[in-house]
Amino acid sequence: MASPRLHGRRLVLGVCGSIACYKAVSLLRLFKAEGAEVRVAMTSAATKFVTPLTFETLSQHPVATEQFARHQEMVHLTWGEEADAIVIAPCTANMLAKAALGLADDLLSTMLLAARCPLIAAPAMDGGMWDHVAVQTHVATLRHRGATIIDPEIGPLASGRTGRGRLTAESTILETVIERVAPRQDFSGRRVLISAGPTREPLDPVRFLSNHSSGKMGYAVAEAARIRGAEVILVTGPTSIPIPPAMEVIHVATAEEMHKALASRLGWADLVVMAAAVADHRPKRVSSQKLKKSAGLLTRLDLEPTPDILTSLSRLKTTQCMVGFSAETENLVSHAQAKLRSKGLDLIVANNVLEQGAGFGSETNKVTMIDRQGTITHLELMPKRTVADRLLDVARTLMQGPPRLDHTPGM
Repeated sequence: MASPRLHGRRLVLGVCGSIACYKAVSLLRLFKAEGAEVRVAMTSAATKFVTPLTFETLSQHPVATEQFARHQEMVHLTWGEEADAIVIAPCTANMLAKAALGLADDLLSTMLLAARCPLIAAPAMDGGMWDHVAVQTHVATLRHRGATIIDPEIGPLASGRTGRGRLTAESTILETVIERVAPRQDFSGRRVLISAGPTREPLDPVRFLSNHSSGKMGYAVAEAARIRGAEVILVTGPTSIPIPPAMEVIHVATAEEMHKALASRLGWADLVVMAAAVADHRPKRVSSQKLKKSAGLLTRLDLEPTPDILTSLSRLKTTQCMVGFSAETENLVSHAQAKLRSKGLDLIVANNVLEQGAGFGSETNKVTMIDRQGTITHLELMPKRTVADRLLDVARTLMQGPPRLDHTPGM
């Protein structure tokens, strides 16, 4: 039996006033089952939903609720100093604001100011609160400082509405905490080359041909590989996603630029993950001036194929493991199998972009993975970050030989 993944780790579980408080109880159980020592800090509002006695019994530690309680002197300092992470779940919009602005008017918010350990927050809120510009500004601020904010899920809310605001699954919060405080290092010494996002093929100085890819899947793979110990190069088309830390990021626009960037670094890599949605065609001629609407109806647009990057890289590879993606709208498995064979891949990850929650720009994905032996693995709808780890799990079993430590980018 595998050893508990949080053995020896100390966590502070912060619980805010939300109807989702009851989920914090099961989250505490998960932390304990993985070997963590957990202390619980509750806001005053949280105690209206679940009693401190529940958390005290399960954690086997006194619960901190008041900043100036005599039996809890200085816990706002000592707990944060001793913890490997502070996990706030559920985290309200109010607590996000306090954390972002540096307000300290209760025990938990004061603890956040004094702590130097990682902060992991799983927000939960009703209505359109998550999308409010103030909340998104606070989330961006906290992420910029290095905090991990786990986006809430879409679903039925306490008010009866349906929207984004449900506390994400306890299992997802657990895996996120493990990644931050006790990450696997099974890719240590490995080099991973990843493409992400769309390409843009110019029509004139103003317009271009592109697609709906957001880059979220490729960025998730890059982040997962980095956390698991890999050295990562990310070749990205235009996206609005914040640049991930601790990896080389190469920005490109066209398919030709992406092809050159990837090909020049192929010899460096142990694993290549082609998650970018590369445009299949580009205009044969690019106008040097903006095409005017007054010129009349545009009846013909001459296109030519863009470079087939995956096929080209597969022909050049030596021992690299090659992973491709296949965005489909029908016949998912058969089309993916054909692409796997024709492009000489070791693994292909296919999804139906018409399925709810699995299309471009979503935070989740529902994929089918097919490896070179023909093994088919169907994954249910899950966060793209979780899909990324499942992809890396399979790719690790397909990789050949020791790390390619004798290669440098461009060789």
